[in-house]
Amino acid sequence: MRRARRRLSLLPPLLLLLASQAHAGVQLVVDGVDDSMKGAVAASVELSQYARRDVSDAQLRRLYERAPDQAKSALEPYGYYDATVTGDLQQTGKDWKVTLHVKPGEPVKVTAVDVRLDPAAAAIGPIRRARRAIEKLKDQPLNHGTYDAARDALSSSLTANGFLGAKLLTHRVEVSRANRSAAIHLAWEAGPRYRFGQVHFQGSQFDEGFLDRYVPFKRGDYFSQDQLLQLQQALNGADYFSVVNVLPDVDDARDGTVDVDVQLAPAKRTIYTGGPFIGTDTGFGVRGGMERRWVNRRGHKWKNELVLAQKLKTLSTLYSIPMPGDNQRSYNFGANFRDADTATSQSRTLELVANETRLWHGWTRTLGVHALSGTFTVGKKGGESDNTLGIERGNSTEVFAEAALSRKQGDNPTFVRRGWSVNIAARSTAGTLLSDASFSQILGDVKWIRAFAGRNRLILRGSAGYTWTNDFAALPPQLRFFAGGDRSVRGYGYQSIGPRNSYDRVIGGRNLLVASTEVEHYFTRNWGMAAFVDAGNAFNGTDYRPKIGAGLGLRWLSPVGMIRLDLGTPVHNKDEHGVELHIVIGPDL
Repeated sequence: MRRARRRLSLLPPLLLLLASQAHAGVQLVVDGVDDSMKGAVAASVELSQYARRDVSDAQLRRLYERAPDQAKSALEPYGYYDATVTGDLQQTGKDWKVTLHVKPGEPVKVTAVDVRLDPAAAAIGPIRRARRAIEKLKDQPLNHGTYDAARDALSSSLTANGFLGAKLLTHRVEVSRANRSAAIHLAWEAGPRYRFGQVHFQGSQFDEGFLDRYVPFKRGDYFSQDQLLQLQQALNGADYFSVVNVLPDVDDARDGTVDVDVQLAPAKRTIYTGGPFIGTDTGFGVRGGMERRWVNRRGHKWKNELVLAQKLKTLSTLYSIPMPGDNQRSYNFGANFRDADTATSQSRTLELVANETRLWHGWTRTLGVHALSGTFTVGKKGGESDNTLGIERGNSTEVFAEAALSRKQGDNPTFVRRGWSVNIAARSTAGTLLSDASFSQILGDVKWIRAFAGRNRLILRGSAGYTWTNDFAALPPQLRFFAGGDRSVRGYGYQSIGPRNSYDRVIGGRNLLVASTEVEHYFTRNWGMAAFVDAGNAFNGTDYRPKIGAGLGLRWLSPVGMIRLDLGTPVHNKDEHGVELHIVIGPDL
């Protein structure tokens, strides 16, 4: 092995001696700067192209001599205009190792920012915030990438808010190397602010005017790309179409208005679904369904589903009638037969539902009436017969009103990195003579997801409920609160936690409070693991004693959606032991 170490200004004699015969690959190492700048330096130095390619000694000499200037140029976009670069050259066999020692020096700082905008444009919220982001560059090290992104964001915000003819007149960064200072000068001519014209739907299978209910703006409103995106999402969410293209006709804009063309293609009208599934709350089962995406040219929908599982059997139907208006209002009528067998209860009920849904201040609001009737058993234990002492039976009919609000936001429907969901509902039999028990109830569920540090996610969720009633024993299990299971306190069986009767049988409670914290780490794009702690209980009055479960899980982002397999165990509970398996398949929100 031969080694040669020289300053960049000296050519190693070895290169000259072996120029006619040596061919080698080059390993490039950069030190003295952080990782982000190391990558920029390495990418800009031509030597990096020869990591897996032979290089002659003559080529290596030329590339080695140019490397310092290339490295210094790579640092200027980060505000370092006075960097010094030296290097070492080492040979191992036929391979070469080049080490560049970088001293970036003091960065240039932004000492002045001048952004000029038309007053009408500067007063608009998103544009004002984009302008403020540029002004915040003052007193910061000059970073050309950050500057370019902030400048382009303001240009995009002008276009997105109707200034379709906006022009960037001045874009200049003045750098003084002697003072290590920089001044930013930007000026836009916003021009007129455009408004929406007509919306033209092409390829629709519905009566004229039906799709107007999905348009979130009116003719004459100021042009907004956010509202065009809302229109696209609303039409996709309606599930009528296989193709939705929302195209503002900017090129033919006249008299300050922009028409919008919406290109549509109908989806398959009838969908048949089915197949096996597994869930620890339901056991093994099969599911089948038929959905008529549109029954007629007025956009009516009809959906039917049959579920046959070890612990749950349901047959449901739902008919929806969309109504005119821009709030996506619809009337819905449904029926659901349910035969459920949990660790602590059994019920067989028929429920009829009639409600109205609509968008309301960004939420989905539901107002309706439910009629629930059937037989039930509570206080049972697995493997015991119905005549076991302590089991309570009932036959109940409840007619109650329900109001609900729901909303969710997520950056990706299959794998959420930033998102949340909220569901709130209130029920009451107030004023009805058709119920066996008078009750009122409020309940809510929240979930929050946030990615952090690359391939990690923090997931928080909570559930709460409260019941007022004059006859709790007449309420079927669907109107009582239980804890435990896949989406409650893992480590415990489904609905196995709650208040007990005098025979130590779980019969459910009037109130509920459950919380969960979960951290996921993904090793690859589709595979990861989770650690979780859940706590909560169903209870009466103020006698709240949370049960705690903790464990580990496996995550797989499969072609059919997220599959979660968790192993949970009770914590600090002398009466409960062992490990509970939980399997859940479905979206994050």
